[in-house]
Amino acid sequence: MKRRALISVYDKTGVVQFAKALSERGWEIVSSSGTAKAIEEGGVEVVEVADLTGVPHMLGGRVKTLHPAISGGILARRELESDMADVDTHRIPLIDMVVCTLYPFEETVRSGGGLDELIEKIDIGGVTLLRAAAKNYRHVTVISDIADYDSIIEELDKEGDISVSTRQSLALKAFALTSGYDSAITAGLSSELGRDMEEQEEIPSDLPLNLKLAQPLRYGENPHQTAGLYLPSLSELPWKQLAGKPLSYNNILDLDGALRGMAMMQKDVGAVVLKHTTPCGMAVADTVGDAYDRAFECDSLSAYGGVVGVTRTVDLDSAKRIGEHFTEIVAAPDFDEKAVEYLEKRRPSLRLIKWNGGRVMPWQITGTWSGLLAQKDQLPPLPSPDSGEWIGPKRLDLWEDMLLAWKVACLSKSNAVAMVKDGAAVGIGMGFCSRVFAVEFAASQAGDKAKGAVMASDAFFPFADGLEKAAEAGIVAIIQPGGSVRDDEVKARAEELGISMFLSGWRTFRH
Repeated sequence: MKRRALISVYDKTGVVQFAKALSERGWEIVSSSGTAKAIEEGGVEVVEVADLTGVPHMLGGRVKTLHPAISGGILARRELESDMADVDTHRIPLIDMVVCTLYPFEETVRSGGGLDELIEKIDIGGVTLLRAAAKNYRHVTVISDIADYDSIIEELDKEGDISVSTRQSLALKAFALTSGYDSAITAGLSSELGRDMEEQEEIPSDLPLNLKLAQPLRYGENPHQTAGLYLPSLSELPWKQLAGKPLSYNNILDLDGALRGMAMMQKDVGAVVLKHTTPCGMAVADTVGDAYDRAFECDSLSAYGGVVGVTRTVDLDSAKRIGEHFTEIVAAPDFDEKAVEYLEKRRPSLRLIKWNGGRVMPWQITGTWSGLLAQKDQLPPLPSPDSGEWIGPKRLDLWEDMLLAWKVACLSKSNAVAMVKDGAAVGIGMGFCSRVFAVEFAASQAGDKAKGAVMASDAFFPFADGLEKAAEAGIVAIIQPGGSVRDDEVKARAEELGISMFLSGWRTFRH
């Protein structure tokens, strides 16, 4: 019995050769419209879809393959007597292979197509063909990727047919394609219709999330874990790697912290040094080089093998300073050509990341054994000295330092406190289960630099003991969110200790 292949492709690369190879092996080729014309011009005999259905193309080509004669030929279960009886009764020609590539919706979005153009690039018939063939993979081979043409012909020549195992793999590939296609349509139309996820405040009942591999990684956090970097439909990396080794899983986690720190300091010439996703130094200055040096000095021991983010272009001077130390990544809005040349020569493995200021998506998604957690991914609101509550003297003269300390604390792993003096972090206590321990650690790190410094806490002080430790170290002003049931006790103790304290009202936990 002659086997039949339905070919309907938007991307016609290699389709004539493939159709010819099938025809030479005894297959009947069924096709329509532009695909049929291309195959026929290539010297291959083609049966028009309209000749099988008895219905011409209509609605400007919107309806071609949507017909029971086509769907039935694909979906018929050969082992089921009732299905085959329907096939005989309605004279439905069986289809053994479906070859289909879809309208380029995603490419149309990326090229700036308007709403009408996007709608016309939503493939209906093609998706139906792929899903039908994939559903009936026990009997039908579905090809959704032109890269599979050669292997299919090779298997036909070697085995005389397409194995069930191959058909299963091709079916899953087709379902993955249609799933991603639908996600791209949702993302593209949401943006075009003004319903972008960026503007959505409430958690959606459904979160379309089809992910494509952007780049494989050597391994995950540890060598026994495989890993990759994935992007949602229509998303692009917000940065470009200019030099250095490929990024690892841990590099990308640390880079995330650097980008967030850069975003919080974008109005200043600032630098942040991170290790294991939390800052070990952060500072502002008049030049990138000075900002980096001041950030590095906070904890030069931990900065070894860390990640650096700066808010201005890396010039040759700052490149030389950064190049003195072993660093995994430097992220910046740009790099001078001479800076890149120097760092490539001085530190060949150093990864240089040019960040365009963007991000991939507005939702932060974390996998757990209980499921996926999703939250709006936004930086916390910046405190204003006029929108919170002051306890003791209003220290506007220290406000910029208090604000920088707040930024360091909210970028650090909870529980976290940060001590800042003269525009640079001098002590950071992060990741502690006790806020008192966090203060003690930051104070020990700061040493004499804590005298006259300010301190920020990412959450309220449940007791006054944290303030007492800060006062012992020499802290003169504190910014914290407040909200403890013992706030009155804490406020009273701050006044007794002579510490000015500002309650912002906003907690900044980072787990």
